[in-house]
Amino acid sequence: MAPSASSAAHAALRAELATLTTEAFRPDLADIDRLPTLDLARLMNAEDAAVSAAVAARLPEIAAAIDATAARMARGGRLVYAGAGTAGRLGVLDASECPPTFNTDPAQVVGLIAGGAPALVTAVEGAEDSRELAAGDLAALGVGPADTVVGVSASGRTPYAVGAVEYARAAGALTIGLSCNAGSALGAAADHAVEVVVGPELITGSTRLKAGTAQKLVLNMLSTITMIRLGKTYGNLMVDVRASNEKLRARSRRIVALATGASDAETEAALEETGGEVKNAVLVVLGGVDGRTAARLLEEAGGHLRAALHLARG
Repeated sequence: MAPSASSAAHAALRAELATLTTEAFRPDLADIDRLPTLDLARLMNAEDAAVSAAVAARLPEIAAAIDATAARMARGGRLVYAGAGTAGRLGVLDASECPPTFNTDPAQVVGLIAGGAPALVTAVEGAEDSRELAAGDLAALGVGPADTVVGVSASGRTPYAVGAVEYARAAGALTIGLSCNAGSALGAAADHAVEVVVGPELITGSTRLKAGTAQKLVLNMLSTITMIRLGKTYGNLMVDVRASNEKLRARSRRIVALATGASDAETEAALEETGGEVKNAVLVVLGGVDGRTAARLLEEAGGHLRAALHLARG
């Protein structure tokens, strides 16, 4: 009896997964369930320690992707992450942290996860298998040539992530494929392939472990260094921080003081003068200008504080 189309497809998928480093079985770990807890913790910690070196091996590719992303965003483009499962959640996490950290508009850095918001807390069956779903999500955003789309997938084969990159590239957007397997379909589909090969997982196929850690590290770099390139920091200070709660208001005062050496009274006066805008307050103190002038100079300088200070000092 001939196999059904469904069983043939399942067999093909099993064969494909068997070729992936992230899915490989490690016989040397077959008895880990018999180990004492401390030994298990040491083993897992040693596995995690190798992730940083795997990321380091891909730094030239990461840097090239960041420079290309920053160039688009400087012209008003958006950064969009697209992934399924853990990869999608990591993208949403990174995107959601940009507004409070860098005072970006929530629409400037966007995280898409296959299956939408419900998929953040529970699996949405079949969502990751749909290229069409990815295309629809990106079409709803109106993705185009100004934007950057990052497909995130540990395996590098997830149809949602690959489909997102294929759609975005056809729309003229810059595309980045972040995966943990060499020679991935995702990398081949993207303008920039970032393939961080961390090897087989402690628990076979559980790519929320080393692969998830590697993806988090790369996404940290991508968003943070892009924001540095866009002038969202002054040195290593978050001068574009949005003071939306008491902790961040206290942090804002500290940042102004660290950047300028101003007294508490001078810091409070500068923040009052600028409506709580940290970057503007630093310019008021160091540039000797009023709040309105600080805002104008920063606009002329494209938001870069060092350039605005140069303008203020003539």
